[in-house]
Amino acid sequence: MESRDPRALRPVHVAVTGAAGQVGYALLYRIASGQLLGPDTPIVLRLMDIEPVLPALRGVAMELDDCAFPLLSDVVLTSSFDEVFDGASWALLVGAIPRKQGMERGDLLAVNGASFTEQGRAIGAHAATDVRVLVVGNPCNTNCLIARASAPDVPDDRWFAMTRLDENRAKAQLAQKAGVPVARVSNLAIWGNHSATQYPDAFNARIDGKPAPEVIGDDAWLRGDFITAIQGRGAAIIAARGLSSAGSAANAIIDSVHAIHEGTAPGDFTSLAVVSHGEYGVPAELVFGYPVVSEGTGWRVAEGIEHDAAAQARIQASTEELVAEREQVKALMPAH
Repeated sequence: MESRDPRALRPVHVAVTGAAGQVGYALLYRIASGQLLGPDTPIVLRLMDIEPVLPALRGVAMELDDCAFPLLSDVVLTSSFDEVFDGASWALLVGAIPRKQGMERGDLLAVNGASFTEQGRAIGAHAATDVRVLVVGNPCNTNCLIARASAPDVPDDRWFAMTRLDENRAKAQLAQKAGVPVARVSNLAIWGNHSATQYPDAFNARIDGKPAPEVIGDDAWLRGDFITAIQGRGAAIIAARGLSSAGSAANAIIDSVHAIHEGTAPGDFTSLAVVSHGEYGVPAELVFGYPVVSEGTGWRVAEGIEHDAAAQARIQASTEELVAEREQVKALMPAH
């Protein structure tokens, strides 16, 4: 198919919060190069961070200029939520107070909740009518819940929280265990919360099209060390680097948006946290990690996936954690 001339197309505005941070630095050049929305789509980057780091963000913008990306039409720098989301068709909510060693999830909720209320309000008031929102800043499921509550006119199917990083981590572990390239691993779903209660479901995954348990041949590992390794991977990286995941998080953002924008491969699903409508018995309104199938023009939760009692117990534990988080932030969420 013949390529379109990007100069003839209207640029898509992509908003990124926390743009001066490590994840932002790893992400922005990939967006500007066309990896997010494709090689024919011109981009306006709308970049936001807090006032004290705007000088650093200006330095990032200078580097973006120096890359001379053909698709990058403009760069807007701001410390205002209203301005960063103005006209945005994609809102990547990366900015949040990062998790540090010794911090509990409740600490993060308390610190970040008010910010995501403000971001939701600004998205509802200023974003483009086709806006899609991917929440990355943790705790991302409940931060997404908070933001969505403040933007009641933005449809439910536009809100996502990122579980793709967990999926990618789990695929890599399965591939290493099986001794195969990671591209041969598919249909690895992350159920529930992006937290230590998440359930990475290897029992419905595929390796070279075969059931992963059949290829791995070690159910004890799949039920034990594999799950705990994925649940604790973020903490392990913090312990090793002294900082949260950055490059892998940026990569997962690209993967998440690409799945929504371009669609999943035939027969495959990807992992996203989306607004529950009761699928698989999960309470409605939670932002819950599911296997999701996308056609590029829409998406749906994959149907017909079965779990044994042990898997169901893990999914229930993650569900209960999300319900408890919702109760903790209820005061931040206006009724709608």
